Amino acid sequence: MSTTGQVQTFSELYTDLQNRVRVQTGVTATETQAKRYINVALQDMHLGFDYKFPWAERSAKLLLQAQYSTGTVTVTRGSTSLTGASTAWNTANAFSVNNMRVNGKIRIAGSIEPYTISAVGGDTSATLSSKFTGSDVSTETYVYYEDEYDLAADFLRPVDAQRFAEDANIELLSRTEFRRRYPSNSVTGIPSAACIIDYAPSGNTTSIRRVRINPPSSTARSITYAYITSYLATSSAGAAQAQLSAADDEPIIPLRYRHALVFHALYHWYRDKKDDARSLEAKGEYTDLMLRISSDVEVGGVRPQLRPRVGGYAARARRPWRGGARRYDLNGKFDRME
Repeated sequence: MSTTGQVQTFSELYTDLQNRVRVQTGVTATETQAKRYINVALQDMHLGFDYKFPWAERSAKLLLQAQYSTGTVTVTRGSTSLTGASTAWNTANAFSVNNMRVNGKIRIAGSIEPYTISAVGGDTSATLSSKFTGSDVSTETYVYYEDEYDLAADFLRPVDAQRFAEDANIELLSRTEFRRRYPSNSVTGIPSAACIIDYAPSGNTTSIRRVRINPPSSTARSITYAYITSYLATSSAGAAQAQLSAADDEPIIPLRYRHALVFHALYHWYRDKKDDARSLEAKGEYTDLMLRISSDVEVGGVRPQLRPRVGGYAARARRPWRGGARRYDLNGKFDRME
């Protein structure tokens, strides 16, 4: 650890914290406590401020799949087994994505009622997530489409609360508003609206974040979306991760701001030790730093401005005071009011 430079790595951050509270370094219990406070500070620093921190912004591309309707399907009333003829459901398309996937939707025999695919057994075999309620269907047409897509693994929230993708002009709605507007969401077209949805975790404690699109895309298209990352640290090898772990890990915060983490950790340390006076001092230092940081990074942000309306004045200035058509002043007489 450098004794004169800015704190940079995880080990430098928690060691600096221990030095400031004057405890012996190298003690496992104390070091564990210091590490926890630094990670808590890292998360707290971005609560409510991540919209203002450019280092937390990321972008990713979403590949919307085209609808698929090659071949015909056969299904009986009350069954979940779907049989295809001349279909290639388990075959990859030009984008290396199978023509049919789990959680995709299918409309059968011209019906507008969508069914969800729960399994794909092969090119001509698939399973519905619920029993087919229509009359028996034999070698009828169908339309398979997808209206939900996985977001980036580190997706926390969108940067723009009103637009999911500016280049595609896709409006972002709440889940309730989306369900109210598009209860069936079964007709394909050009996407114009989206909502963020969360599924229960599967195999771990991390929920699955997806985006639902309306209308589902009828053709393959790529859209770019901006979001706030939940990965606030990087390893020494450059791998993104949720928090600091190894000694050489670094927060995604620019170097000049990282000492703010120590002051926030100091606040928690003194508060838990019932040292209210020092706790308030550390909190004051941290608050002052955060105000300066948030002001420092908002380059080009919206600020109060005085903008005189000069359009009308400029239009009148091009006309002589006597009115009439516009004329150009070549000798300065107009400026001298001659």
